[in-house]
Amino acid sequence: MSIPFVHAFDFAYGRADRVSPLLTRIVADNPGPFTQAGTNSYIVGAGDEVALIDPGPALPAHEAALERALEGKRLAGVFLTHAHADHSPLSRPLAHRHGCPILAFPFASGAAQGDGPTMEAGIDPDFRVDVALEDGMVRRGPDWTLTAIHTPGHASNHVCFALAEETALICGDHVMGWATSVVIPPDGDMTDYLASLARVRAMDFARLWPAHGPSVDDPAPFLDAYIAHRHAREDQIRAILRDGPAAIPQMVDRMYQGLDPRLKPAAAISVLAHMIGMVGRGEAACEGAPGVESVYTLA
Repeated sequence: MSIPFVHAFDFAYGRADRVSPLLTRIVADNPGPFTQAGTNSYIVGAGDEVALIDPGPALPAHEAALERALEGKRLAGVFLTHAHADHSPLSRPLAHRHGCPILAFPFASGAAQGDGPTMEAGIDPDFRVDVALEDGMVRRGPDWTLTAIHTPGHASNHVCFALAEETALICGDHVMGWATSVVIPPDGDMTDYLASLARVRAMDFARLWPAHGPSVDDPAPFLDAYIAHRHAREDQIRAILRDGPAAIPQMVDRMYQGLDPRLKPAAAISVLAHMIGMVGRGEAACEGAPGVESVYTLA
């Protein structure tokens, strides 16, 4: 099943766009192969009291654009979808300046917090939580209601925010309209990711607002294809291993023909995430802990 990706994206750096009755989007100037045009920061609310989701990287121009958009408003809280450095670094200066808390899902005790292979910005070393979110926790403003939905997979502390008034989901890096989301072990977990995708699909949102790129305006078929794509990758892996033992670089060459060479390391890590899950479920085997250079067989 082909994913109906959306690539058209109307934005300008520094511009605050009212993209729905209750959402204003400001895009940070940090484009790249994993961030598309940059990080989308969302201001939630049309009145005097608002919330800010994913303030983004510590770029002075983006911070100034956020402050312009927040002028005359009371900031109730800075909400983070996860701790990656393209999402959270501006949270502390903004929260301090506006006298409000940082709300995020904390890392579980003992959770793997290492950056793993450097494919994205990595974990923000200054990530701190003032209010620890829990799954299902609700925060309200005068005209908005946000519910935290824990969606581990892309990151262990990843959380999406359901906006009840618009039946919409501000989904961070959980789902992208323009590409598949990368899952990087050890903090990323493919088994958790697939379960989180299925959970979001069952909630039947009317619209998804990712942290990078355009919105997903017809989520049901998009998520069906997104989930099917991940299962198809595992079917490809099984087909390759039926031909004999293989390491991940050989799998990538067969599975991602024509891929931009810049993205091959990320593809290898994505396959590793699948292999960790398949080995954990007893569907595949390798000597020692699964790694990119491990040789895998069907169990």
